[in-house]
Amino acid sequence: MEQIRLDRTMETLEFIIYPDGRVEERVSGILGPDCQAITEALEQALGTVTTCELTAEYFAQTIHPTQSQANSQFQSLA
Repeated sequence: MEQIRLDRTMETLEFIIYPDGRVEERVSGILGPDCQAITEALEQALGTVTTCELTAEYFAQTIHPTQSQANSQFQSLA
């Protein structure tokens, strides 16, 4: 019998506060532009964003199989 394993990446927000007051924010585990929506209010509270570097996760897309694709995948495992 074959097992199916679905890995979920942990969503993390990391903040590095430098002695000069700058704050570096790193977001991982969140695909697409959702990361910006999640951090928007916090960024407004912290002040002016001076730079923004988008990661590969920002450009990644979540794939949602159709019901027929999901059914055929499960049938092939039986």
